[in-house]
Amino acid sequence: MKDSNVSSVAPSAQSMANFLASSVHDMKNSVNMLICGLDKVLASADSAKLTTYAELVQMNHKAKHINNNLIQLLALYKLGQKIYPFDPQTICLSDFLHALVAQHSELLKSRGINLEVYAQSGLYWYFDEDLISGVVENALSNAMRYTRCCIRISAQKKYEKLELRIEDNGDGYPIQVLQESVDNMRSMDFQGGSTGLGFYFSAMVARMHHHQEQLGELRLENGGSLRGACFVLCLP
Repeated sequence: MKDSNVSSVAPSAQSMANFLASSVHDMKNSVNMLICGLDKVLASADSAKLTTYAELVQMNHKAKHINNNLIQLLALYKLGQKIYPFDPQTICLSDFLHALVAQHSELLKSRGINLEVYAQSGLYWYFDEDLISGVVENALSNAMRYTRCCIRISAQKKYEKLELRIEDNGDGYPIQVLQESVDNMRSMDFQGGSTGLGFYFSAMVARMHHHQEQLGELRLENGGSLRGACFVLCLP
């Protein structure tokens, strides 16, 4: 016999979404405390004497990756609730990119990865710094995972848009990813076991940035200056 009280006590979709968002927020704060502790240890440690230094650097990177994913989940929730504080400002691209890359200097060094940053001289653009930071972090983390030894991040004005490119000299994106990338950016397949969070978040952030009738866009390519994978973000 079906319990008639089940429907009355079952949480609504909205209350469950709020509960999950609150839980994600608590997890993010806990992970952030772990990152702060690891940062202090690494800052005071002698890399030449501490035998576990490379492992700590890797652990710190993984913690930051988890934290970035949690931040993106919260941002997506707030965007869905129309409460995200979208705050575009005029940003210096050279300062912006170098600040992001500096956070990964130890990991890049430990993996023997050469990273080149190029920003067109005097280039400023109008965008939400936190959101675009998340997009670049996604692309950079992916490039560090699959590159052989080189990564290049560039920013330039092209066809009246800002073009941000994150390239590596790995094997490039699989053909299937290139063919299905647009669909992956539009939806999240929880039943299939792959949410495509990074692409979904990045594509949504790109489209949030618009000027007149132009929308931002995200492209995945193979080739570029390093003949590997190319993550391309264009903002009007």
